[in-house]
Amino acid sequence: MRAPRRTLITGLTAALTLTGALWPAAATTRQAAADTTPLGWATQGGGTTGGGSTPPTTVSSSSALSSALSSGSPAVIRVSGTISCSGMLRVASDKTVIGNSGATISGCGFNVSRASNVIIRNLTFRGWNDDAINVQYSTRVWIDHNTFTDGNDGAVDVKRASDYVTVSWNRVHDHDKSMLLGHSDGNGSEDRGKLRVTYHHNWFDGSNQRHPRVRFGNPVHVFNNFYADNGGYGVASTQEAGVLVEANSFENVDDPYHRGEGSSPAGALVARDNLLVNSGSGDAGGSVKPIPYPYRLDAPAAVKSIVTSGAGAGRVSL
Repeated sequence: MRAPRRTLITGLTAALTLTGALWPAAATTRQAAADTTPLGWATQGGGTTGGGSTPPTTVSSSSALSSALSSGSPAVIRVSGTISCSGMLRVASDKTVIGNSGATISGCGFNVSRASNVIIRNLTFRGWNDDAINVQYSTRVWIDHNTFTDGNDGAVDVKRASDYVTVSWNRVHDHDKSMLLGHSDGNGSEDRGKLRVTYHHNWFDGSNQRHPRVRFGNPVHVFNNFYADNGGYGVASTQEAGVLVEANSFENVDDPYHRGEGSSPAGALVARDNLLVNSGSGDAGGSVKPIPYPYRLDAPAAVKSIVTSGAGAGRVSL
């Protein structure tokens, strides 16, 4: 039976017990749309700085982009115009990839594989034929202020022992499978204790499912995102995962969050302070490990305005 549609804020007064202790109050750090450093899991493990202060290189062709991305040296890569390509372009360690105004990657995606310390910002990805961004066997990755639309598979997929990732201020629209975390139920030997990702201030704008769909990662932190008119579901916690779904805004979403998906068994999901407007009530249960980093929440009632005015490519000066 479909969950009842309603308007409410969940969990405002209930004390939540997570891994045997009361959940600590969020600290005072908050990322604004214009910030140039990440918040969340990408700050852990030494932090994420990409190419740092390396003088930037501007690229405007697929061959130049591919060469710059795969270089063995730290680099700041500025993408200019529309670059048409196919397949997946490998991104090596210590890279910052920034789109100039209107920069678009059309027909292909980025493969962040066996890399560390990577930043991808201010790009529009459209019509990719595999994934728009695939992160595997990689750590310390920040994916921020991008727009994803009309692709073949995942917009941002994180898998295969990846860790310390933040996905923030992105917009996904006119697309089906948004963000997968953990590629299969049988990969626990690699993924247990890893796949720790923060998703915040993203705009899931009529996209269908996987916002995110999570396996094994614990804790995964999903906060201050705006979900609108999602036809499938919002968040799914499966296969040993632990997901905190906190202070998000759901509007016209019949299934905002649940445990289990397809043949994958239920994971743990704690939901608190979410605004549900003309949406289902969601399914939560189990316990989630504590969040180790400081953060401050935007009020759920303000999330829609904040996110729709700040998320996606072209919303920040770089």
